[in-house]
Amino acid sequence: MENISRRRFISALGLDIGRKRIGVAGCDGTGLIASGLTTIERKSFDLDLAQLKSLVQERRVQVLVVGLPYSMDGSLGKQAQEIQKLASRYAQALQLPLEYIDERLTSFQAEQLLQAQNISPSRNKGLIDRKAAALILQQWLDERRT
Repeated sequence: MENISRRRFISALGLDIGRKRIGVAGCDGTGLIASGLTTIERKSFDLDLAQLKSLVQERRVQVLVVGLPYSMDGSLGKQAQEIQKLASRYAQALQLPLEYIDERLTSFQAEQLLQAQNISPSRNKGLIDRKAAALILQQWLDERRT
């Protein structure tokens, strides 16, 4: 039974970076399932980074996966460029590789999931951000497997 190749352990952190909040998701060690972890209320780069650093150490994170809000025509708009700048600052400070996922419609999908559970999206912005981060990370995990 020792010949069975063990799947490589992966610990990734998925981020849905918004102007007010950062939705954060993590995955199980097998890299199969992403789930929302927390929502960081953005205060300053250093305070937000401290919270991310704590999660990175606690979960032994190996890669940051950040959702990029491409325009519907596939181009990168101003908001996407701002997210790229911020994400690369986080990745550099955390000394982690950075990967991007097209996050078009993930917040919309997250809201749909909440509505299906009879949860009010307008009262649960942090939950939407967490769910969106989980959708971003799940998409990345699924793409890695194929």
